[in-house]
Amino acid sequence: MNGEADILARAAELRGSGRRVALATVVRTWGSSPRPVGSQLLVDEEGAMLGSVSGGCIEGAVVHEAMKVMEDGEPRMLSFGVSDEQAWEVGLACGGQVQVYVETVE
Repeated sequence: MNGEADILARAAELRGSGRRVALATVVRTWGSSPRPVGSQLLVDEEGAMLGSVSGGCIEGAVVHEAMKVMEDGEPRMLSFGVSDEQAWEVGLACGGQVQVYVETVE
């Protein structure tokens, strides 16, 4: 197994042991994005992670929202982005956007 199969197998293991888990999936990108559509991040109730939907502060924000999703059971669509102008100001070649859907695994 690798990639998505590993993440889904681990989600099943964690749920089977009675732990709460959330799955974040990149559902849309535009411009520069570190991870392609379909990339996934699994987060358990203790904050352990497997996979990646981005990096840096976006990943931290996704984990934070995943913890909320596990608490209230409400899925969330998260949007992150930076304009080309903002990207240039901080030394990046171009801007981009990414949308991440976060849900509990039952």
